[in-house]
Amino acid sequence: MLYGLKRYNTYMTALMIGLAGPELTAQDIQNLNHSLVVGVIFFKRNFVDYHQLTQLLSSIKSIKGNHFLFAVDQEGGRVKRFGLPFSQLDELKTVGELFEIHPEAGKTYAHLHAWLMASELLSIGIDLSFAPVLDIDNGSDVIGDRAFSSDPNTVSKLGHIYCQSMRTAGMKTTGKHYPGHGTVKADSHFEMPVDTRSINQLNDKDLKPFIELIRQNSIDAMMMSHVIYNKTCDLPAGYSQVWTENMLRKLHGFSGITISDDLGMKAAECVGTIEQRYQACVDANIDLALVCDHELCHTLFSNNRLKYLPKTLSKLTKITRLKGQSILRTDTPFWEQSQWQVARMALIRLKEEHMK
Repeated sequence: MLYGLKRYNTYMTALMIGLAGPELTAQDIQNLNHSLVVGVIFFKRNFVDYHQLTQLLSSIKSIKGNHFLFAVDQEGGRVKRFGLPFSQLDELKTVGELFEIHPEAGKTYAHLHAWLMASELLSIGIDLSFAPVLDIDNGSDVIGDRAFSSDPNTVSKLGHIYCQSMRTAGMKTTGKHYPGHGTVKADSHFEMPVDTRSINQLNDKDLKPFIELIRQNSIDAMMMSHVIYNKTCDLPAGYSQVWTENMLRKLHGFSGITISDDLGMKAAECVGTIEQRYQACVDANIDLALVCDHELCHTLFSNNRLKYLPKTLSKLTKITRLKGQSILRTDTPFWEQSQWQVARMALIRLKEEHMK
């Protein structure tokens, strides 16, 4: 049973959901029509080719309209959902390694990496890639080469450049996974990670990039980690008002959108059923929660208490700030446009010159 329903009109957490495959199913359509759903996140299972993806986007827009959010994890390296013709970008660790050897080339690489990633997605109507990763590479099974570096100062410098370039392309930025998933070893997709360090130790290392980029006003949205920092709170960060309100907003001054990591991950199960996980996000005042598995969405929406919700959400206006605005033409494939061609060639030449 869900509690706190009397607060729904003010404190409802909106949902971004996953789809079953490359075409909409009847269940997908039913899920999309739920009043909590404000966006879709895409995965490899949703991509066949460029034409199919554009058709899928059109099908969803015909149901949900133009204010609906579309997102994906297109980080590069081992975390990218779309194949060719989208640029098959390197992992962020490669950017950091070049920066350590040739700082100016590394900065340029970060800029081109971010701009190509963002401009390609925006040109077909996808608003967000949940990027950049601001975790440090410090022993985590799930972060590793997804991070720029093991040095938080390098992560801060390259993260800022990456964010600025995403914005230049027209995409809002998402820092992840606050307050830092890079040091705890366990992978929250399959285990419950517990970070036993003190807040002072976190401040000295993992939190540094997040705090610095918040200070620089570089982050539009913040994805919370499914990690328990047990010296601070007994709940994972994404379910904890200690982290979402006291630390992130009040202490660190973040005023953007808060996003949960996927509620289908193993670590998210620590508070119970999918209904209880959603309620934990409501209690922590999370703006947008991810439910990436379509069957889990159906389970959540089958709860009778979720059938009688307001048709509009008070947070909807805030969340739609994350809509992107493409600087490339949207009626022409990105690879046919000169601005993309110049950036792509610059990336190729930089790699040839500095990464032999």
